[in-house]
Amino acid sequence: MANIIFHEDTKTFHLYNQKVSYIIQVLENGHLGQLYYGKKIHDKSDFSYLVEKYPRPMTSYIYEDDRTFSLEHIRQEYPVYGTTDYRHPAVEVLQENGSRISDFRYQSHEISEGKPKLAGLPATYTEDDEEAKTLCVTILDPVTQVKAELLYTIFDGEAAIARSVKFCNEGTEPVHLLSAMSLSIDLPDKDYVWMQLSGAWSRERHVKNRILEQGIVAIDSMRGNSSHEHNPFMVLKRPNTTEREGEVIGFSLIYSGNFRIQAEVDTHDVTRITAGINPSGFDWKLDAKENFQTPEAVMVYSDSGLNDMSQTFHRLYGRRLARGYWRDRPRPILNNNWEATYFDFTEERLVEIAAKAKECGVELFVLDDGWFGERNSDHAGLGDWAPNKERLPKGIRGLSEKIEALGMKFGLWFEPEMTNKDSELYRAHPDWILKTPNRSVSHGRYQYVLDFSRKEVVDCIYGMMEKILSEAKISYIKWDMNRSITECYSASLPADRQGEVFHRYILGVYDLYERLTTKFPKVLFESCASGGGRFDPGLLYYAPQGWASDDSDAVERLKIQYGTSMCYPISSIGSHVSVTPNHQVFRNTPLHTRANVAYFGTFGYELDLNKLSEEEITEVKSQIHFMKEYREILQFGTFYRLESPFEGNETVWMAVSDDKKTAVVGWYRVLNGVNMPYSRVRLEGLDPDTLYENVQNKTENYGDELMNLGLITTDVTAGEVPGDAVPCTDFESRIYLLKAKEQ
Repeated sequence: MANIIFHEDTKTFHLYNQKVSYIIQVLENGHLGQLYYGKKIHDKSDFSYLVEKYPRPMTSYIYEDDRTFSLEHIRQEYPVYGTTDYRHPAVEVLQENGSRISDFRYQSHEISEGKPKLAGLPATYTEDDEEAKTLCVTILDPVTQVKAELLYTIFDGEAAIARSVKFCNEGTEPVHLLSAMSLSIDLPDKDYVWMQLSGAWSRERHVKNRILEQGIVAIDSMRGNSSHEHNPFMVLKRPNTTEREGEVIGFSLIYSGNFRIQAEVDTHDVTRITAGINPSGFDWKLDAKENFQTPEAVMVYSDSGLNDMSQTFHRLYGRRLARGYWRDRPRPILNNNWEATYFDFTEERLVEIAAKAKECGVELFVLDDGWFGERNSDHAGLGDWAPNKERLPKGIRGLSEKIEALGMKFGLWFEPEMTNKDSELYRAHPDWILKTPNRSVSHGRYQYVLDFSRKEVVDCIYGMMEKILSEAKISYIKWDMNRSITECYSASLPADRQGEVFHRYILGVYDLYERLTTKFPKVLFESCASGGGRFDPGLLYYAPQGWASDDSDAVERLKIQYGTSMCYPISSIGSHVSVTPNHQVFRNTPLHTRANVAYFGTFGYELDLNKLSEEEITEVKSQIHFMKEYREILQFGTFYRLESPFEGNETVWMAVSDDKKTAVVGWYRVLNGVNMPYSRVRLEGLDPDTLYENVQNKTENYGDELMNLGLITTDVTAGEVPGDAVPCTDFESRIYLLKAKEQ
């Protein structure tokens, strides 16, 4: 049961449930102090001993004749700069007189059941008010009369707290928000390893670790999208924390634009975490009586290791961030034509590819880029969302009807936020792209970014997309975004509001998603941004799955999917079997390994199945049969990481059904060896008292055996290969299927 207690005598708030406690207190100057965040502790009225105040040299103090109360040395909840605190603030307000000094003091609070929605923004939610409780603390700067409402939601049964801030200018003069973090928390020590998910195109979300030290470490994006480079997610873990045990705190920002997540460790080893919209380039003018809502940030605590933290994110984001018809449904197995044809296709060729896919058991055929306008290459056509009748004589409607006649569903690719200069849209509206006056305009992939901060632009794109979705039989949309923003400037906004464009752009993206998903609630949306360039919680609210990376190579995907699983549910990870040699790294991997990796995701094929041998087609049919039988467990079961591709030659992970009667273990080895040591891996999440049958080799073991002694993974590379055995090779993999024996 989630609880929020306010102790009037000490002005202390205690948020707690079965797993976690979060304690804040109104300090003597009216600011909020951070007292504790961690494993659940007993409630009591007074935790003020945690407000440590001691005189220190070279310190500034709030009160005359007092050398103890300095904000520089007090852990705070939503700090400001310049009134004895010299660290980076959570909020910075530029006022008419040029001052940036603020003094946000406690005014009131409200405790309510459930969780309020955030206007125009994605956020976690509840379906019943009993699932959570929310604390709203109102703080006010008495000079500017700018009010901030700090929202805290604690969920029943989950060690998760969602936070956001709403600013209201109740004064008479405009102010400018230069920094408005969604979350700030001061932790009492620095004994952590900082873990982030970083990379680049085709190697997204690799796990990176560093020891936290005095100074500042941060991840961010200034690209207009959350980016391939750094995911808006960070972990603080104790040095001895593993996947299975140890203390860990995860921080995730539900946002798709410019962000910053930062740790600042002062020289007294206090760690300040801030997360929110990137302050660099951000300047939001808040006129009198106007409001500004920050994105939501989520904190997850665990004292049981990284897997437990990840599973909390998986449950919360999979069931209370993702929404709609497809949230809890197993995802259709698809065949996407992109790597099979690129721009070189005809309707006849597409139907031929789809027919073979149907024969193999595929359920959804997806037409990727190249179906619209004069889109014969990536130089033209974006923005002209009408079918190319030379390629598709009866348009999308005609093709979709042919695909459905085969007994399959039909899906379609869009890139709504972009245009080419060689397009009817650009020729009609050259001022609709983001560009700075009197400056050169940069392109990416020969395309330009539409100004989605403008309602008329979003309305136009919505009109074209709505028409196609209404006329044709479309069950799936792949929403792509293939470049970041440069020369960010909107022709529709005045000079003193240009610092709002990046955020207004993302609000426009969210608005288009909201309108389309509302109008077409049974269409499955998949987000994409040159692969994983906008794989973030913000889009998960609208699209329950995302294309994890343009790199479909099975070996590369081990690291990408392992890192992605730190925060994101397996049902959200777009993963396909592609052709070999792979089109990104030109590696040849066995067909079974490509499938064994892709099983742990949405699963599909990115190739022309007509080009496979009969033996390979038989194998594909077997793969699809397996996925259909076990996809509910693979996509929605409890996922455990067992061995990391960042630490060795082998990767192991597994998914366990909710009733613990079935488990699917994925084992992968990159390079083969000779005369290798014996090997085993300890499993997780099984019922210790249940007897399981290993379906592959018909052995039987109790759950406690498999979790404590381990699953034997030794193979013929341990010695000479017998003459009747199939030798192992590089890029080897196996799926172990464990089923509970009837007793």
